[in-house]
Amino acid sequence: MMQISESYKQKNSLFNAMNRFIGAVNNMDQTVMVPSLLRDVPLDDAEDLKAVSGANGTNGGAYLQQVGDMYSSYVLLKSIRNDIEWGVLQGEERRKEKAVVVEAAAAEEDDLEKQFHFHLKGLHAVLSKLTCKANTLTTRYKEEIGCGN
Repeated sequence: MMQISESYKQKNSLFNAMNRFIGAVNNMDQTVMVPSLLRDVPLDDAEDLKAVSGANGTNGGAYLQQVGDMYSSYVLLKSIRNDIEWGVLQGEERRKEKAVVVEAAAAEEDDLEKQFHFHLKGLHAVLSKLTCKANTLTTRYKEEIGCGN
């Protein structure tokens, strides 16, 4: 397989951010052999969230801090990965959402480019935080079971 070197712009693409996140969650999923060991293990990654939040210029750490223990984070990260890979809505939910979107689109069509860039930047920031979260959880799991790198 031919590898293409990533330029700075490619590293910041949404596609690559999603691939990094999915790769980190897949690595986490392959590393965590017994997810139940993560129950009641507190999260100690406030510094990691501050570092990522400061690097992206956003304050989205509150989203990730809602989760109480490592097991909840594990389940959340896998759920988000599945939503990215397979889509969020299924069947009847999709039809309900479509009706809401049509109503909202009529009201918001004035500056679509500005909205797109706002949401793209936010999604990229959240994906970076989630990737960091998956990598932190993988490292913490290895520490908990006594497996070093």
